[in-house]
Formats: sequence, C-alpha cells, structure tokens
Amino acid sequence: MRTKIVAARRATTIALAWLLLAGTAWAQGVEYIKANYAKHEHQVAMRDGKKLFTAVYVPKDASRRYPILLMRTPYGAGPYGEDKYPNTLVLEQFVREGYIFATQDVRGRNKSEGEFVNIRPIKPVKNSPGDTDESTDTWDTVDWLVKNLPQNNGRVGMWGISYPGFYAAAGLIDAHPALKAVSPQAPIADWFIGDDFHHNGALYLSHTFGFLSLFGRPEGTPRFDPGTPDGYRFFLDIGPLSNVNTRYFKNGIAFWNDLLEHPNYDAFWQARNLRPHLKNIKPAVMTVGGWFDAEDLFGALNVYQAVEKSSPGTYNILVMGPWFHGGWLRSDGDAVGNARFGSKTGAFYREKIFAPFFDYYLQGKGELKLPEAYVFETGANAWRAHDAWPPKQAAPKSIYLQTGGKLSFDAPRDRGAPAFDEYISDPARPVPYIPGIAYGMTREHMTDDQRFAATRPDVLVYQTDALTEDVTVAGPVSPDLYVSTTGADSDFVVKLIDVYPNDTPDNEPSGGVRMGGYQQLVRGEAMRGRFRNSYEKPEPFVPGKVTRIRYTMPDVFHAFRRGHRIMIQIQSSWFPLVDRNPQKFVDIYKAKAEDFQKATQRVYHAPGSASSVTLLVLK
Repeated sequence: MRTKIVAARRATTIALAWLLLAGTAWAQGVEYIKANYAKHEHQVAMRDGKKLFTAVYVPKDASRRYPILLMRTPYGAGPYGEDKYPNTLVLEQFVREGYIFATQDVRGRNKSEGEFVNIRPIKPVKNSPGDTDESTDTWDTVDWLVKNLPQNNGRVGMWGISYPGFYAAAGLIDAHPALKAVSPQAPIADWFIGDDFHHNGALYLSHTFGFLSLFGRPEGTPRFDPGTPDGYRFFLDIGPLSNVNTRYFKNGIAFWNDLLEHPNYDAFWQARNLRPHLKNIKPAVMTVGGWFDAEDLFGALNVYQAVEKSSPGTYNILVMGPWFHGGWLRSDGDAVGNARFGSKTGAFYREKIFAPFFDYYLQGKGELKLPEAYVFETGANAWRAHDAWPPKQAAPKSIYLQTGGKLSFDAPRDRGAPAFDEYISDPARPVPYIPGIAYGMTREHMTDDQRFAATRPDVLVYQTDALTEDVTVAGPVSPDLYVSTTGADSDFVVKLIDVYPNDTPDNEPSGGVRMGGYQQLVRGEAMRGRFRNSYEKPEPFVPGKVTRIRYTMPDVFHAFRRGHRIMIQIQSSWFPLVDRNPQKFVDIYKAKAEDFQKATQRVYHAPGSASSVTLLVLK
C-alpha cells in the first residue's frame, strides 16, 4: 500500500555472486571513496554470542550526522582489511549525498562466526537467546550500529539483490525501530515453488548445478570446469540426476544432497518459504524486480503481494522494469538479448526511484511521489504508474487453443473438429531452451526468438491472426490445460510469445538476427505434472485419461501491438533449463536410465475440454 507522502550471450547462473560491491559500470572509484570515507571493521555480537563480521564506511566529513545503509550478504563483505576499499558503494548518488555504509557477512560465511544455513528458516516463536534467525540477526546488527557509530542519525535502511534480497526481506520481520526503509530486490521467497532452483516443483537444472558447484563447494576445493560450452550435451551426457554425485560432486555439496532428499514440498522446503512470516511490517518497503529476471522474478512479485496482503497500512510499493537479474543496478537497462526498450531504464530507476526512496526515509529530503506500482510496459516501452498491482482495470480474459494451430479469445464451438493435438516427448531428445549453445542458464533466454522451437515436432504452436488493435496484458498468466499422456508423469511447458510482423526492421547492430517474424518469449514456465493437485502429495497420471492442469505463471506487463500476433507454444521438455522428466512415476532424483521413456502427449481443445490461457487484459 502506498500512502500519500509529501516532503555475447552470458550465463546468469552465478551472476549474483558478482553483483554486490565491486566492478559495476557506475563505480565511484577507490581513490574517491578512500579520500572521503573512513573504513572500520567490526565483529558484531549477536544475542547468542556469535560475532558477525561487519565492514563500515563512514564519511570523513564530521559536520553532520548520516543515515546507515545496511546490506547482509553470504557472498563476502570484502575487500577485507581496513586499508582495502571497494570500487563502489552501492550507488554514486548515495556516496555523494552522504551515507554510512555497512556490509555484513551473514552467520557462518566468510569472516562471521556460527553455522551457515541456506535460506535459514524464520522461527515464529523465540523463547531464548539461542532462538536466532535472520530477523534476529538483523535486529541485533541494527541495534549495534545505531548505538556504536557516533555519526549516525538514528535511521537505518536495508537493501540487497537476490540472496541479499532475501536477507533484506527477512529483516522486515519484527524489525528494529531504527529500521525505517527496506528494499528487497529480486529476493528469494520460495525455492520450491518459483525461485532459482525449482519452478512449480520442476528442477531448474543448469542454474542449480552451476550455482551450487560454485557457492556450495567446500572451502579450498577448485572451481568446477565443465570442459565444454555446450550445456545441452553436458547435462544430457550426465544421464539421471543420481549420476551427478558419482561423476562430479562426490557427495561434497551439502545442499545438493538436501535437494535430492526432498523431491516434494515437504517441511524442509515449507520452512524456507518466507511469505507467511511477512506480517505486521513496520518499515517502508520498496520491492524491486525485473520482468526478464531468470532467477528471482517470483520472489519480487510475491514478497510485494505478501506484505500488501498482511500489512495494508504499510508503505509498500512495487517497481518492475525490463531487466535481467540485477540489471537495474548494473546495466543501462535498454535491452535484454534482442528485445529493445527504447531508453536507459536502469539509469532512470537509479536516479528517479532508488535514490529518492532512501533519501526521503533516511535523509528526510525531498518529496516522495512514487506510485503504488511503478512498472515498465514492454512492447509499448514506457513506464506506467498504477495504484495497484495487478492494475484494477485489468480483467481476466481467456485465449483458447483451436483446431489447426489457431488461437482465439473465442471458445471453440465446432464439436466435429479434431479434439486434440499430440506429440511424442522423448527424454533422450529433449527440446532445448535456447537456439544456441551455452553452458549455464542464460539471461537472454527470457526474450529469445522461439522460431527454433516452433519447427520441432514435439512442440505445439498456436497463434492468433494479426491483431487489429493493441492487447495489453498486465498480471499473472494462468494456463488451464486438458491433457493426457501415455506415461505416468509429464512436464508441460507453456510459453507466451509476441510474434513480430514480417516487415519489422532489424536491430542496429543486428548481431545477425532478423527481426521480421521474430517470436519473442514474453513468459515461459514449466509445470511438473505430478504436482498438478498438490506440491506436498504428488500423483501419477492415469495413462490415456484426460486430466486438467491449472497453474500460475509469473506476471507480465506487455503490449502486443497492432499487427503483431499472440502465440502459445506447449512442450514437455525445456532442457537443460529444466531437468528431464522420465515420464514414469518415480522419484526423479533417484531415477535410473531405464526409467526414462517416450510418451505421447495430447492437448485437447474441443468444447467441454477446451485448453486455454487466462490473461489479465487492460481495458
């Protein structure tokens, strides 16, 4: 809720590890920071006695007091040593305005004491000093900072992107009174339902493998080298997931083993769902995300919605731009892959949104005139201000699969037309998720041209006629499929695509990609069929039986322009972005090579079993 206030294709698998304090295009420079800031390193004691390493940068100008901007991270609060300075401190505007910057190694990481736990669960009840979690560690850190840094003005802000975004969101819970403003950016919210490692229970293989092979490896072990840029071939050659430890991890990556032991949404994953704990939030909140964030798009949208639902009186706003993971801080924001956005949206965000939010709440400067939802409309390529997200003016409208590859907002009526389309899904030859070669999860796949997939016999394609007027979609995308399979389990991937007119001019520089007829992915999402009714209790399919599958894909804000076409593609593999489903009802993480089998998939579009995708369309 916003109350009125005045006064080269690159993999993103491990990009978040480099996101934080060094090497952005907007680096202020070591010499400037060293000349204007004094650095101090502290071991800050938590309530249970464990000490967390905290680097603090204080302006040398002692003529006034400054607010504190805190980030807690598992990636390292370096450079370590009081004579070592980074190239940048968050944002140039903040450095020149004057803030005290504090960066902390979370419990059990790098120079902090204690045991590190991935997405350490929040404890709803705390009866003793030993009952600690990320919310208590934040409270204790904020309390120490305001009591021990004499130049502070008593106001603290917190921010972070990706994993640090999770820590920022956790800091909202039972927040310290001095914590006035928090900006979780691409925060992890639920690692089974929609962030990073799983989407609707389906394992995001290339990202999970790449991230854990770096972040999860034991200290002192060498970085993993796949030995090839071809991720499709590399992961296919691994075979069943049970071979990963045998060939590569040697049981040495603890969280990979945890993941394999918890194939369903059991207590292990449920305890790591942050959303139920975001209650009675007191600080002002600005959640930030990117429409083309391959890692934590789900987290940004769902943290905002959780706070909005539980704390309606809290200043709580959403900012969504046309960005890849962290692109709002470290890129111009004018393109993702071949999709162009017409302006430097990253610079606009940093100057007009990010800095004013913290300046207002921590410095007491300016007027804060941010809307409830400051969102970028792709396709139209313009920032929009809405008083709610999704917009109140957006109404649900179903678009139906039709005979002959047609797609229409009218439900099928011809009972004499063929009832279904079918394809054979072969785990030995899964559908690739990109048209080229890459080892890790690419940032560009979120806008990639899907013409390569449309030509495969195991991908169903449906499209509208050329649109006679713009169709603007604002909110979640909700497939409602009637399917059958000859197997006992199957994945279904639905892709929402914007088909450009054939006379669309090429980009400059084009990079060799012809934009006429380009099939831009707007949103794609996998659903592991066994979880169609429950993530906790998976169910097999009855071979040959028509079965309904409904799920929700992350939001979009996209204008399909007049002359363009809307396309839906449906397939049962998306490799190696998503691990292969054996199409046999077994524990996939313990499956054997002989468990993987072909299956014939049918998608129905007859009256009474008409598959559709529901969009929220702006009037």
